[in-house]
Amino acid sequence: MPLCFPLQDQHPPAMDPPATPPKLPQPQLRERTERMEPSRSRREERLRVINTHLNLARRCHKDAAQKPKPVSIGWRGTSAVEAVGVEVELPPKGLEEAHITLLTPPALKFVADLTKQFNSEVDLMLNERVRRKVELDVTGNRPEFLVNPQAQAPDWRVDPAPRRLQDRRLDLGDVSPANTEHFVAALKCMVNGIQTDFDDGHCPTWPAQLRGLYNVFKAVHGLFPDIGDIGSLPVLMLRPRAWNMIEHNMLVDGREVPGPLFDFGLLMFHCAGRLMQAESGPFFYLSKVEGANEARLWNEIFCWAQDQLGIPRGTIKSCVLIENVLASFQMEAILYELRHHSIGLNCGIWDYSASFVNKFGHRDDFVLPDRNKYVNMQRHFLRSYMDLVVHTCHRRGAHATGGMVATMLVSKDSFLVSQVTSAKLRELMAGVDGFMVYDLRLVPVMLKLYRTFGFINQIDRVRDDVKVTPADLLEMPAGGVTLEGLKHNVAVGILFIAAWLRGQGHYVYKGAVEDSATAEISRSQVWQWIRHKATLEVSGEVITRKLVQTLIKEFVDAANTEIAPDEAARARLSVAAEIFEEVVTKRDFPEFLTTYLNQDHTFRAHQKLSC
Repeated sequence: MPLCFPLQDQHPPAMDPPATPPKLPQPQLRERTERMEPSRSRREERLRVINTHLNLARRCHKDAAQKPKPVSIGWRGTSAVEAVGVEVELPPKGLEEAHITLLTPPALKFVADLTKQFNSEVDLMLNERVRRKVELDVTGNRPEFLVNPQAQAPDWRVDPAPRRLQDRRLDLGDVSPANTEHFVAALKCMVNGIQTDFDDGHCPTWPAQLRGLYNVFKAVHGLFPDIGDIGSLPVLMLRPRAWNMIEHNMLVDGREVPGPLFDFGLLMFHCAGRLMQAESGPFFYLSKVEGANEARLWNEIFCWAQDQLGIPRGTIKSCVLIENVLASFQMEAILYELRHHSIGLNCGIWDYSASFVNKFGHRDDFVLPDRNKYVNMQRHFLRSYMDLVVHTCHRRGAHATGGMVATMLVSKDSFLVSQVTSAKLRELMAGVDGFMVYDLRLVPVMLKLYRTFGFINQIDRVRDDVKVTPADLLEMPAGGVTLEGLKHNVAVGILFIAAWLRGQGHYVYKGAVEDSATAEISRSQVWQWIRHKATLEVSGEVITRKLVQTLIKEFVDAANTEIAPDEAARARLSVAAEIFEEVVTKRDFPEFLTTYLNQDHTFRAHQKLSC
């Protein structure tokens, strides 16, 4: 039941809990237009699983009329706000304090105004994505470097990085602040920054959003015991959700709020003032940007928010993740649009590789081979991509950072340490200024590597030797598909969906952390291999839906025995396997797995488990 109140009230009206919990709507099975209707027994089993979970769900009806806590930042606006109501979902059980602290009427007014200001621009941007995709599909053209005389002029550089962003050597990646224990441990770590993640490594359930945002609030305002002042902690590189994600739990003018505006708005409203005072922000990672027009939109959002909050323009700094192949053709223009708010660009191998299937997946000349065997930063298309990121950034005085080490250091394995060190050494030799690790146990290993270099950054190393052409960026690596690679992709995809169904955005599998980036490349490759009838290297067997169905069943049977501890886990695996099969056999490629899940009734139903 949503909480709806006019924003001019200082707090929401008290609500008495109903005598009996409201009935939750019965989920409907997804309509399947691209595949054969499953048997009655499969339909009934899936419905039984969902109903089992729904029967466990409990709605929280605590009194939400407590006086809101004062926020620490003034807001340039009137205290009298519009009479138009904003609908917000009730707090999940145990998160009443977070709900009251974060979703004050002034904060909601700020997010509502932000949404109203940029709704049309967001719609235009998303429509432009569709237009470009259709144009590529219809014409068969390949992208070319963007011609932009202003961005290509030789005499501009990004604004100088603030003191705390001059050293970008080591960040922790995929740190979902919804995981309080991991987040607090990260705050105590001797790293330069923390990718405070509401995107790839985070599952955006309502409890997770509130807990994550509240934990950031507590870190910024010194409310965690035994944690120092925010000015002495690693900088928080806040990563809001990407534009493909919607916040279902807040409506403005009857429309759901774009996920990134919800995250960015609340983070700015509650944290920007204190971060600015501590010379520690606000700093952001921007995910899944596809072109200069999207960078321009973010720049306008930054300017608007700073003006509204009385913060000097240019205080916000951002690092754009170049994780879409189309963005690699507009990197200089992306930096130009954000030149007053940019610290640089970042490379990410798996989202970037998956974007080839997203944009060119129907073309047989863009089939990616087995990622575990043939796709790595030594391949020409990825090496060219990283070289161009380094050259573009350093030419304009910006930082170029590499991707995240996903390896988990479960023991003092010298071979594993050597592998990780060698891979990152190659990136440093290419000129990157830093990178990320997930496992805190790898921090001393990486710090030891940096001590052999002795630099804070390599911005002065412009890499004028780099001459990258469109053909370099689009050259697919040679190679085939192994049975083990196919099985691995199936496992990663299913386990990621199962993780989302239990409200987690990443998990560890076979010694590596897996998040939405690895899930995207996994399900993308399986879809593409089925579509183009790829063959297995040794047996020559054609990859078909039937083969994938067999591998899915084999994996689920094995997982039920080995890693599913109870009936609930086995039920999630069953549902996850069916969703995975749907995704990899769709007639049209689903653009983002996370969007597909976030809009799906099964995931929405499972969200209610923790409410």
